[in-house]
Amino acid sequence: MPPTRLVRRFLTAGSSLALAAAALVVGQVPASAAPSTGTADCSSLVGLRIPAHRIGLPTTGAEVTATTSMPASGTGPTALPAYCRADIAIHPVDPAAPDIRMGLALPQGWNGRTMMFGGGGYNGTVPNLAQNVPFGPVDQRTPLGRGYATYASDSGHQADTTRHPIASLDGWFGQNDEAVRNFSGDALKKVHDTATYVITKALGRAPGTAYFAGGSTGGREALAVAQRWPRDFDGVISAYPAWNAATLDLFFGRITHEFGKPGAFPSKAQQDLVAQRVLAACDGGDGIEDGVISDEAGCDFDPETLLCGDGETPGATCLSREQVDAIVAADSSWRLPYRVASGEWGYPGFPVLSGARMSTPVLGFGTTAPADPMPVTAGYGMQFWNQWVKYFVARDPQISPFAIDPADPGEWQRRISELTALQDVNDADLRPFARSGGRLIMVHGAADELVSHRSTIDYYQRVQRVMGKRATDGSSRFYLVPGANHANFAPVAYSASYDSLTALEKWAERGVAPGANQVVADGNAGAARTRPLCEWPAWPAYVGGPASVASSFRCDR
Repeated sequence: MPPTRLVRRFLTAGSSLALAAAALVVGQVPASAAPSTGTADCSSLVGLRIPAHRIGLPTTGAEVTATTSMPASGTGPTALPAYCRADIAIHPVDPAAPDIRMGLALPQGWNGRTMMFGGGGYNGTVPNLAQNVPFGPVDQRTPLGRGYATYASDSGHQADTTRHPIASLDGWFGQNDEAVRNFSGDALKKVHDTATYVITKALGRAPGTAYFAGGSTGGREALAVAQRWPRDFDGVISAYPAWNAATLDLFFGRITHEFGKPGAFPSKAQQDLVAQRVLAACDGGDGIEDGVISDEAGCDFDPETLLCGDGETPGATCLSREQVDAIVAADSSWRLPYRVASGEWGYPGFPVLSGARMSTPVLGFGTTAPADPMPVTAGYGMQFWNQWVKYFVARDPQISPFAIDPADPGEWQRRISELTALQDVNDADLRPFARSGGRLIMVHGAADELVSHRSTIDYYQRVQRVMGKRATDGSSRFYLVPGANHANFAPVAYSASYDSLTALEKWAERGVAPGANQVVADGNAGAARTRPLCEWPAWPAYVGGPASVASSFRCDR
């Protein structure tokens, strides 16, 4: 029987409730959400105004600023239907704040479903409306390709690559309070309500089922919609979520200070050496040497073995004491020595001594030590801290990233605490979301170098404590993917490819929960291997047979 919220939504829309017999595959949709016979009259949408009272948080209204008719394209997994793209601006209350800019794709043959995508980093650009869900299957169509109406936003500010060459590292908007609130979560509600209004006007009926998918900052946003607006979405995919964003920023500050010490920053060759030594020590712990550390928690690597011996010079074969100490600090749990408004305690560290690679391009620890001014070749997290200090905390673009010690911030402690209340999305009570029929799939790579899977474990354990394990299992799943890093950023030991969307559709629409037979493929070119997708705390152990197939492994603890 469909969940209560689904029944309510379809009754509201006046649709049939014959959902159980529907085949949830590409090209087939529930009978109650039959495909539209056409697409929206694209050009007629230009100038459509969305009244402020139809948006659940304060704005001064919104309007469709431009439309584009897009032809059908692609074949197989890349196939997209013809669709109308609408560009929309949501206007702020504060005239000094930027608009929220969003895109909406209205496909021909709409299946009655919607997908809202989250962003990444500091956001600032409208994500690709034709993208897949994070860690999505490489051999299946994307949501737009399946007939979803898709939408996404820049979360209320526009990045400028003249300020920073990497758009997702432009934090200038942190100087405006409304822009900070939008980025911290308010934009999610405003964009959802605006999209729902335009879809209903353009296609003649309200959406039947609504989904959200995001990773990293988008993963935080995914948890935010489940926590703050539990009736807005039927299903949520939260991948590698930076849910405790401000506390993570403080940990970025910690490693910035540690790796900025004289002689502490390891070269790329040394970062690779650490990864190679860890892999050699722990790869076989799952019963097979396949380039993946499956039992990450069981990897007990001794960092002292990285130290140079007598007469050796730090380089490609060994590390100095300062370098080893910095790496240990990055891997270790760190507790805040003061209280913050969000109630967070600290951060559990990155698994750089149990499988994560510091040398991942862009998202890793960089090729240049953190400094003032901050090099664009420094680590992503270190540059993230630099932007947060300048624009969110001090609101002084000239301040040094080393001027604020995250362990002893002095005059900035109050402002940091205020930001944790805004940015740490840490409400573990998902009972309202579950009671509304909401279903949540969380997935994280166990080799993530930018957002620690240990932190996601911490959040999920809190949910289990608040809801109880049985109730949590009734509405949520949490999977770890060994060898997967942040956002499958190449090179990666195991590029996670999992059809979470089909699993979520079945769960939210038919009440069929994901079983114990979930499989995740390796999307790396030519990899041709699969593994069981194990619910945390289990991990895939080799039991015999061809190493390329999931059936040769079992989920162990």
